[in-house]
Amino acid sequence: MSHVTKKLRKAARIILIGAPGVGKGTQSERLLSRFPQLASISSGDLLRENVRLRTPLGLEAEATMQSGNLVPDSMILKLISDDMKSKGWLLPPLPSSPSATSSSSSSADTSSSAHTIDPSASFILDGFPRTATQAIALDSLVSVNFVVHIITPPSVILARIASRWVHEPSGRVYNTDFHPPKVPGRDDVTGEPLTQREDDSLDTWKQRLQKFEETSKSLLEHYDRQGCLFHAEGNSSNEISPKLFAEVERRFC
Repeated sequence: MSHVTKKLRKAARIILIGAPGVGKGTQSERLLSRFPQLASISSGDLLRENVRLRTPLGLEAEATMQSGNLVPDSMILKLISDDMKSKGWLLPPLPSSPSATSSSSSSADTSSSAHTIDPSASFILDGFPRTATQAIALDSLVSVNFVVHIITPPSVILARIASRWVHEPSGRVYNTDFHPPKVPGRDDVTGEPLTQREDDSLDTWKQRLQKFEETSKSLLEHYDRQGCLFHAEGNSSNEISPKLFAEVERRFC
């Protein structure tokens, strides 16, 4: 892909939605490279960082996960709002803000809804929301204005997974179709053998794709109703990126 950079004329608050293996990470990296004003907020990275730093929220999240439960949406929202505050994007409450006095049982709601967002803040939110319920909760914190549904046929994704090999110690990923190792079956850096992940079995992936179809339907409908949903379709990341770039430029540049 070309290394052209573009300047955003107005704030872009982006969410990428797509099936596992569709290339959301690749598109996110390319958007960050092309539009330097964008930043990435990864809910997963924030969670791991807070656990690693033993923050109060991290300790609470870790205890939740160790007991076999999912980290609640309110906690993820709190992580995101805290990160936005640390970046200077969430501004202190306005003096007469009615939401500041609203009674709410969730600490995430009270800490975030009373704040206003910096009008110039532009970002890609990675890993959240995954459901319509989470999207509605996010709406109370920040208004997302561009939601991309990345579409690649399941058969193409499954073929891609079957060709995927990893170097377990480093996490480097290769694909025999479009990103092969220099020496077949060997890591480029260490020369150690590559393996296929146990969870890369086709049955596992078919289940994951089916699950995504079920959970994403109401999420896509939520953003479609808000008028900010865009469908980017293609068999490869290189096919999808130009469509995505053109739409971002049309809306925000």
